[in-house]
Order: sequence, then C-alpha cells, then structure tokens
Amino acid sequence: MTLKGKTAIVTGSNSGIGLGVAHELARAGASVVINSFTDRDEDHALAAEMAAEHGVDVRYIKADMSKGDECRALVEAAGACDILVNNAGIQFVAGIEEFPTEKWDAIIAINMSSAFHTTAAALPLMRAKGWGRVVNIASAHGLTASPFKSAYVAAKHGVVGLTKVTALECAGQGITSNAVCPGYVLTPLVEAQIPDQMKTHNMDRETVIKEVMLERQPSRQFATTEQIGGTVTFLCSPAADQITGTTISVDGGWTAL
Repeated sequence: MTLKGKTAIVTGSNSGIGLGVAHELARAGASVVINSFTDRDEDHALAAEMAAEHGVDVRYIKADMSKGDECRALVEAAGACDILVNNAGIQFVAGIEEFPTEKWDAIIAINMSSAFHTTAAALPLMRAKGWGRVVNIASAHGLTASPFKSAYVAAKHGVVGLTKVTALECAGQGITSNAVCPGYVLTPLVEAQIPDQMKTHNMDRETVIKEVMLERQPSRQFATTEQIGGTVTFLCSPAADQITGTTISVDGGWTAL
C-alpha cells in the first residue's frame, strides 16, 4: 500500500504516539505535517530527519491545540489535508472534588475540542478531493473509565462521539472517520516512569510492568507506537474504505473485560 500523493497532518506529534504515527504514514509514502506547541530548532530538525529517513516531504508547524483558532490555522498553513490524525493530549489525575478547574478546561480543550476544530477545517479540503481519512486517537478510556481521571475520560468519550458524527456527516463522500483506542503504550514518558516504580514497589522491571503498570491490560504487554501507527495506516488503506464510525481497540484485551 502506498499513500504517495497524500498529505497527513498529525497533531501532538513531536514525541510518543503521534511521532510513531507520523513515521508510519511517512513510511507509507505520505507527506507529513508534524506538530506541537513549541517552535524549537529541534522540532524542525526532527521533521528534517524524518524526511531524510523516508524520502518524503515532512514539515513541522507550531500550533497550540488548546486554542481553537490555532487548530484551524494549522490546517490552513499545511495547505492540504487528506489524512487528519487528532492525537494531541494531556493528562491530570485527581478526584472530582479536588480537580482544578483550569486542568479540566485544558484537558477538554486539548484532548477533545482541538479535534473538532481541526476536523471542521479539514473536511472542506477532503470533500473537494472526494477522499479523506479522519483518525482520532482516543483511548481505552474512551470506552471505559477509571477513577480520578474525570476530564480525560470525559474528553476521550467525547472524541469517540465526535468520530461517529463525522462518519455520518461524511458517509458516501469517500471520507471515513474512525477512532483508535490504545491501552498502555510504551512511549518515552511511560518508559521514564518504570525506574521509579521499580524503586517504589521493590520489583524488577518485568514484574513492575506486568503486575503494576499493566494490571488492567490482560496481555501484560505494552502496545508500541509502531503498532498504533500501523493501525492508523491500515485505516487509510483501500481495505478500510467501508470502515467508518467505529473504534479499533489496541489495548491488549483491556476493554474485553
């Protein structure tokens, strides 16, 4: 399968899942726009390195996903959008009574509202071509819940709902909309937590991963960013032309429980 000639925008993609998705789309031949809220030399260098590795055009465009106008401006600055991957997200953990209002607002804005704004800006471009793919990176928490994650769970459930509405509004137009729902993924952020967990629980690395970090993931294995990227790339393939308005879980069986 090739995505040559397609332009993909991946939000929140200078690290972690977003970066993994961007690499897989570039590997498939798409031109890629990567994004975060910073505008550092290393951000643009990352794009240049990806372009050299995959032999495709890769650009870095700064946009703060907490601001609706910047979300829409990202799509405008890209100039084209055949594939939109809404991945930007943040997390905060606290009980509902103690949850800071500013944290709630930020999580809803970045994790959910940003997907609305980018989708609204991208759909006219997709409709003009008669082809498009919207892939929202939701979460197992878009299908189930955990305590102390009220904003994150609410936002990810909202993303799943937005995914379905987008699919219905675009049905029969060559545009699909789906959500990928990862469980725990081995990102640099998660990797950095393992040594502290080993010390806290006085366990070796493998035991901490299986018994502490992946307690709710029956496979007791992390998903990888490459696997998430591969799932997104599949959803952009002809084999997925009739897959729309649904969720695909990459969670080691978490939501089967």
